[in-house]
Amino acid sequence: MIRLHKVSKTYRTDKVETLALKDIDLHVREGEFVALMGPSGCGKSTLLNIIGLLDRPGSGSVEVGGAAVERIGERRLAALRNRSFGFIFQSFHLIPDLRVIDNVELPLLYRKDGAGSAERRRLARAALEKVGLGARMDHYPNQLSGGQQQRVAIARAIVGQPQVLLADEPTGNLDSRMGAEVMDILLGLNREGTTVVMVTHDEQEARRVNRIVRVFDGQLVDTEHVHAA
Repeated sequence: MIRLHKVSKTYRTDKVETLALKDIDLHVREGEFVALMGPSGCGKSTLLNIIGLLDRPGSGSVEVGGAAVERIGERRLAALRNRSFGFIFQSFHLIPDLRVIDNVELPLLYRKDGAGSAERRRLARAALEKVGLGARMDHYPNQLSGGQQQRVAIARAIVGQPQVLLADEPTGNLDSRMGAEVMDILLGLNREGTTVVMVTHDEQEARRVNRIVRVFDGQLVDTEHVHAA
């Protein structure tokens, strides 16, 4: 489904050159739940951003659904990213002045095949029901707990029915109980067929997924199958 071949990425400033990734070969199969693990600064988030087409590699190739994305222009790339991927971050990135349901609808506004307002509202309601927040859709983010805000962020990520969810430390700002609830939701979405790639520092969380990929100094150093996909 997603293939990276010999992907490298270097960040340059006037004075410093930093190698973030080096010769990454990675195949994420449809329906997998993959955990990316490694110490801070090892390149996990850069790798996730390249998988999700938020960043381009300096060298190497990235394929999504068999299509080589380096040959795709920025406009088509943005459309592919919006259609294929949902993003969940450690900081929830909700807009405080918008109600929960309006936050969830946002990704649909950027679709070229744009659904009408009634369909957007229906899809947003369905996404909120799926994460157990159907009764909170008219609340504002500051009226919710951290765990509830992250569930809103998950609803926003899945409202467009993406094939792949990319989660960067999705439980990092939550206590253990709320973190477990968010992890249960991600596992449930994966069981329903959504491919998930998650950056995490939590070994216990990683042990619940299909495969752990370990990154160190910008390179893949180990892959471990935990549960069959």
